[in-house]
Amino acid sequence: MGASDHGFGRLLHAWRDRLAPADAGFPAAPGRRAPGLRREELAQLAGLSVDYVLRLEQGRARHPSAQVAGALARALQLSRAERDRLYRSAGLLPPRDETISTQVPPGVARLAARLGDVPIGVFSADWTLVWWNPLWSALFGDPALVPAADRNLARGLFGSGAARAAVASVRSERGDEVFAASIVADLRDAVARYPADSELDRLVQGLCAQSVDFARLWATGTAAAPHVSERKTIRHPEVGDIRVDCDVLLVPGVDLRLVAYTAAAESSDAGKLDLLRVTGGGATLAPPRPQLESGLDSRGERRG
Repeated sequence: MGASDHGFGRLLHAWRDRLAPADAGFPAAPGRRAPGLRREELAQLAGLSVDYVLRLEQGRARHPSAQVAGALARALQLSRAERDRLYRSAGLLPPRDETISTQVPPGVARLAARLGDVPIGVFSADWTLVWWNPLWSALFGDPALVPAADRNLARGLFGSGAARAAVASVRSERGDEVFAASIVADLRDAVARYPADSELDRLVQGLCAQSVDFARLWATGTAAAPHVSERKTIRHPEVGDIRVDCDVLLVPGVDLRLVAYTAAAESSDAGKLDLLRVTGGGATLAPPRPQLESGLDSRGERRG
């Protein structure tokens, strides 16, 4: 049965109308008539084309993938129960409890969206980037332009191509080796918590085959230093080096990490972040998403 047979489009429209623009990180424009998100705003947040969202709502697109359903659930800030209802309305099985979730709870999404003057990224338990704000895009480049499977920090540290380029500009004052070891330790902990997650297993096995350094760290099994607040230097092509404090905040109960970069008020580094906030780092403040039929490539996100 198609998505329209289960009211998928009606759910999308209703939940789009429910979500306040400010809670999704959009400024309130004077004279705005839409009660919630505009269709183009939802498309932008989910990485879909506006036409595809329109056809989903009208029931003309009848078979959304699990990747599309997951992207829409995150964009609409659905609760877990609502996410599962959206999946079932599309004729899909909701994500299993024993696999890593990329669902961002509504409260966390609202909090992150309202901290627009701070670059924020939300990562799942395997260090896959699942949510980011415009200033994150201005600082690091738009993650939506990177294949979804490459938006993983471990792949960035130990892999190549687009994943590597996304993290190449960041240097840790604790030392890159120490930081890399802590990420490997986090993946080892994730494997212990989610032994049934086949995608996590493929990530680890792939990195072991691809990277001698990853394989060495994985094989040693030594305990790494826990994540702490630390100073990092980010080399930006437009404004130069920016020294920032990096804080990793754990979200209890959902196994997410909220990563925030800040600089001391009135410092030159804070001034550079302010400039990026205004200019978008050479891009628009609200980062454009690829205008694809599904919004995700064939290597797209595997979980909702």
